[in-house]
Amino acid sequence: MVTHAKVNMLKILKKASKENDAPIWAKVADYAQKSRSNQKIVNLKKIDESTDDGNAIIITGKVLGTGNISHKVSVSSFSISNSAAKKIKQSGGEVLKFSEMIKKFPTGKGVKIIA
Repeated sequence: MVTHAKVNMLKILKKASKENDAPIWAKVADYAQKSRSNQKIVNLKKIDESTDDGNAIIITGKVLGTGNISHKVSVSSFSISNSAAKKIKQSGGEVLKFSEMIKKFPTGKGVKIIA
C-alpha cells in the first residue's frame, strides 16, 4: 500500500532530480518504490564503519540503533528508530527529512547512498 507521505516523498525526489540535474535523487526514488522486504536494515555500527566525519548519507531502508557512532553524519532514511536518531544527534550529527537533505545538497554531490 502506498501512503500519502510516500507519494509526496517520491514527487519531491523526482522534482529535485530534474531541477538540479541530480540523478541521485531519482535513484533514491527508485529505491523507495521497492517493497519493504527489499529495503535494507542498517545498524549504526555499519554507518560508523562506512562513513567519515561530516559525511552525508541516505539509507534506503531503516536505521536501527545497534552499535554506536563516533563521528557526526547527516542522515536521511525511509525509517529510523528513536534510539538511532538519538545516538546520531548525540554524536553531533543530524537526522534530515529528504526535503532538508535536498535543500542542503541540491546536486547530491557528496551524498552517499547505503542501499
